[in-house]
Amino acid sequence: MIELKHLTKTFHTASGDVPALSDVSLTVEDGDIYGIIGMSGAGKSTLVRCINMLERPTDGQVLINGVDIGSLSKKELRAQRREITMIFQSFNLLMQRTCLRNVCFPLELAGVKKQDARKRAMELLEIVGLPDKAEAYPAQLSGGQQQRIAIARALASSPKVLLCDEATSALDPKTTHSILELIRDINAKMGITVIVITHQMSVVEDICRHVAILDGGKVVEEGSVSDVFASPKSDAARRLVFPEGYTPSVFDADPDVHKIRVLFNGDDTATEPVIAKMAVELGVFANIMAASTKTVQGKAYGTMLLGVDSAEEAIRLIDYLKRYGVYAEEVR
Repeated sequence: MIELKHLTKTFHTASGDVPALSDVSLTVEDGDIYGIIGMSGAGKSTLVRCINMLERPTDGQVLINGVDIGSLSKKELRAQRREITMIFQSFNLLMQRTCLRNVCFPLELAGVKKQDARKRAMELLEIVGLPDKAEAYPAQLSGGQQQRIAIARALASSPKVLLCDEATSALDPKTTHSILELIRDINAKMGITVIVITHQMSVVEDICRHVAILDGGKVVEEGSVSDVFASPKSDAARRLVFPEGYTPSVFDADPDVHKIRVLFNGDDTATEPVIAKMAVELGVFANIMAASTKTVQGKAYGTMLLGVDSAEEAIRLIDYLKRYGVYAEEVR
């Protein structure tokens, strides 16, 4: 289990102090796929580098299975890092080495015999689906293939945690999906805990079970992916979950209009024409002020903002929707 307790990071520069993280506390259970998402400058990359102490936090603790890794000696920390490996957006492969030798590299550093290292590396190339590229060089591969080699190399030390820092940002959507499928398969078969750092909500939708949303170096929302998608509470979460259907100005517009937020949370009702039926049966014609839905892990999630003219219509609308099992609330 990974526990971040009141993590703070401030960079000291010639022009003054720059806060990157502020009192971040998170818990990632063993075997989870946990997403950490935020816009550029939210502190995501700083956070992931603090997890393995590539960046020392200014304050707070990082506990791995109860051990404060910030208190470890250099030797102990090196041993700990073999259990917490990373893959990056830029792949970071050694261009002068073949793919096989790239995967062998961490094993060589660990003192594994050459023959044993090659055998293990070939097993890992099989796992990532590229045994035929053993003698190829990284420059001869596509971006997706290079990332697969990087994943094989990250697995060479038999880690317990895999940190993915914007690992699919440089890839096209189809290749991104295949890489995420590979990571999901590795998580399921090997039980490796995966932490995904990304600015792409589609990545969280595709692979993560839990998510934390960073904004300005702070965690503004966290929980299961389904809960956050069903009912995003913070402005940052709403912008990320439904960028085309939410702006603060929509919620603030026309104070005389009674606004009802409707949430679809993966139930069958999300695919029924509930709003159209409501208009016919109740005679309440609501203005759709904003709407956005999407499919996450095979289920429909979405939000809709309706506007009606009176408090009585708002009450009738909310009661009607709740009879259908649709969550609705008046917002101000």
